[in-house]
Amino acid sequence: MHCGLASVLAVIDAANARDPELVIVGGAKVPRALVYGQRMSAALASYDPAASETLQIAARAQHIERWVIPRDTYPEGRIAYLKWRKDLQHHHARRTGEIMAEAGYGAEEIARVGSLLHKERLKYDTDVQTLEDVICLVFLNYEAPEFIAKHEDDKVRDILAKTARKMSARGIEEAAKLKLDTRLLRLLGEALALPFFSP
Repeated sequence: MHCGLASVLAVIDAANARDPELVIVGGAKVPRALVYGQRMSAALASYDPAASETLQIAARAQHIERWVIPRDTYPEGRIAYLKWRKDLQHHHARRTGEIMAEAGYGAEEIARVGSLLHKERLKYDTDVQTLEDVICLVFLNYEAPEFIAKHEDDKVRDILAKTARKMSARGIEEAAKLKLDTRLLRLLGEALALPFFSP
């Protein structure tokens, strides 16, 4: 017997609460990774209310302890960036597996969460695609405004187009329903060339 989903999510939250980077939410400073994990869970619950336990765990653990492998410890450039992302995936999967094992989950469930966190068979595995859609929706809803403020239109359009390519048709439909600021909405529409994204 395992201790249950709530126990695992609580331990993931406790780990993420140690993130030294703080963000302001509702006027209070909170650890970025903690907020991110909780937003992922909320977005998943809205997108797929019947999500499996393994998918719920993967969503909450998507950025578990992300700060322990800083981007600036890798060289500049896309190859180094992709190596950093891959190393992060390995870390997230390993740490989540440890937490699940301590809570009594079996090897098969742990392996499944690892597969989700590594985004294996994206576009073919329904749960992996759902997780990717939720990641992109959380990015657009919460992180994109801060990101686009730092970059020119061309760079933002490129990033948004790459984001959309990872999403399913349903994910893109859900993105169209988000209340985005005018510039982000315009650039997303231009990236997708879809009229229903226009403000």
